[in-house]
Amino acid sequence: MSTTTPQLRLPGQAAAPDGPVDLSMMFVMHHGFRRDLARLTAAARTTTLADRARWAALQQRWRLFATVLHHHHASEDAGLWPLLLDRVTAVGDAAGREVLEAMEAEHARIDPLLQLASDGFARLADAPDGATRLRLVETLDGASALLGDHLAHEERDAMALVQRHLSNEEWHRLEAEHFRPSYSPRDLLSVVPWVVADLPADARRRVLAAGGPAIRLLWWLTRRSFARREATAFGAAAPTRPQTFPGGTP
Repeated sequence: MSTTTPQLRLPGQAAAPDGPVDLSMMFVMHHGFRRDLARLTAAARTTTLADRARWAALQQRWRLFATVLHHHHASEDAGLWPLLLDRVTAVGDAAGREVLEAMEAEHARIDPLLQLASDGFARLADAPDGATRLRLVETLDGASALLGDHLAHEERDAMALVQRHLSNEEWHRLEAEHFRPSYSPRDLLSVVPWVVADLPADARRRVLAAGGPAIRLLWWLTRRSFARREATAFGAAAPTRPQTFPGGTP
């Protein structure tokens, strides 16, 4: 009898297919991408052109988002999609093959918009002007639509393939071989609090428990500085205080 793992469901998530694989970290990363694009787009619309410090902070914040998204997509392209493609090909699943080919194609359509946005944030940090801001907002709106559709497609259809064709052990091996090595110890100083930011309390506890004592400690040590950087970039749109440690410790 196959085991069904309870799946995490987060705001904005399109689906959580049932099956043996615990997809929590996939959904947590998607939550972060949706959160960031919404905040960065709102900030690009509303930040005054004269606020050079805010534009510099937003450029740095965009760089963090784009770096995490790049590593995530590169790990999928190098590890997850090829493994699933082998499995669906072996069983003659033509529809599954179409889904996986679409995943890589969608990544390729998103990447140019990310580069345009990177260029726009850099120019606004250097010499803000209204025309550049307008182009940046249009680019971010386009990126939000494309990425949002991609994440939903992945959650509904690609994760259903994961549940049909992979075991939980194989999923953990993929994480260990392709996803975690994307980040250096220095990267984790920013990535760990980024992952945890704004998660509902039950999801936060689940993520920190799965990460183990080292990740819990790293989050504990970095969460306040991350919250300060968020406030610098997003102002009132950012949380005003760091989240509490599971169990209630501030």
